[in-house]
Amino acid sequence: MLAWMNKYNATLKKRKWWRKDALLDALFVEAALHEGVLEANHETFGTKPGHKPINLTGTPTIYLVRPEQQPPTVDWFIAQATYKDTKGYPRQHVLAFHHSAGQPFRLAVATPIHWGRRMPRPRLDADGYLADMDNTVARAVAKEYQNLWNNEKKEGASGYRLARNSFSRKAFPAVNKGLYVSFADHGSIFGFRTADGGMFFLFGMVNDEKSVNQMLSEALLVPRGSKTIQELGANWFS
Repeated sequence: MLAWMNKYNATLKKRKWWRKDALLDALFVEAALHEGVLEANHETFGTKPGHKPINLTGTPTIYLVRPEQQPPTVDWFIAQATYKDTKGYPRQHVLAFHHSAGQPFRLAVATPIHWGRRMPRPRLDADGYLADMDNTVARAVAKEYQNLWNNEKKEGASGYRLARNSFSRKAFPAVNKGLYVSFADHGSIFGFRTADGGMFFLFGMVNDEKSVNQMLSEALLVPRGSKTIQELGANWFS
């Protein structure tokens, strides 16, 4: 992560870095890659850049999956780190990186944790690796969020429901207007089983590539035995 962060900070110093595909491809993948497109929109509309240098407070925590449980073509890890958010406040963030053969690790998704929330402790095996998440639950949870943000009016159709105090429930009415474009899909879902038997998920949602004007990153928790999705963090970039 530190090597990626140094490269990221150096890139932000380059003039109009968001318009140089080689720089973007060296840093981002999946949902995070769209941040370059959105940063170009900031330039077009005369607003300030949305990206800031990352200066860590303390040492990040890295969570690894057992090598034999990694997908066949991609390796990934989750990082938990504290650094200043876009408003200048030190804040806990969670990030996921992955790489394929011949590529460096690149950022796939990242979000700050909501004030008053905190990351759950993962369940680790005897060697310190993450316990695998349930992929069926992961897909259902991502689908429920996509239904909400696309105003599909299918609440609970996935088998899960957003908590009543979810930030997304409050935010959706405010953003569902103007240039809002529905989300076409989500990127890879990263996650793990928590120490108390729940599940943590991290993923990004993006528009169709022909109409990118926002992306949304989500950090979510489904407690053990529950069908309610607790929102731990979210990041709206438009």
